[in-house]
Amino acid sequence: MYIVKYHGKFGFIKPWTAVRDASGGETFSQQFLTPSIVEGIRQKLEVSNILRHKLCYKGLTTQQEAIIGKTWKESGTKKNKSYQNEYSIIKRGVMLDPLLYLAFPTFEDARSAAQQHICLCRNEDIMLPEEHPIEMSEEEFDKIDGFELRFDNERQSEDSFLVGYNRFENAQPMYGRMEITGNPIIE
Repeated sequence: MYIVKYHGKFGFIKPWTAVRDASGGETFSQQFLTPSIVEGIRQKLEVSNILRHKLCYKGLTTQQEAIIGKTWKESGTKKNKSYQNEYSIIKRGVMLDPLLYLAFPTFEDARSAAQQHICLCRNEDIMLPEEHPIEMSEEEFDKIDGFELRFDNERQSEDSFLVGYNRFENAQPMYGRMEITGNPIIE
């Protein structure tokens, strides 16, 4: 396998359950990439396949932001009506200094990927590649510290869980099992 290491300052992966989980307007970044996120990155990089990935980071920071609602609120009287968007404040637990390792089947795919930036989920979370791909065995890749969701797309197994619905596959359920190697929180 050929590995490209990406790094960034911030990273936020919105969990598919964020709307239901965020009581009090607070949600934390998901710590793994779903199959549809990996597919989106693959399409952006224009490579044949991404075999595996590992994600680690230095910590979480809470960032607060104002969100403008999509709907209009009507106020005033019949003669003097006004319409305005409502504002909400949300807090996001964002990853600090994330590192992402992507494994490619060919040197050509890795070399092409190493010349491009990626974003985890938000356009402001730019991750830049290290200059040169690294050749590595699967056993060596297994030893890299990090979070990795191993995809179980065919069926839900005993140790897998639902991670969302794949936007590239007609909203088919996506399942995976989490593998945590070493200490994925970088010191």
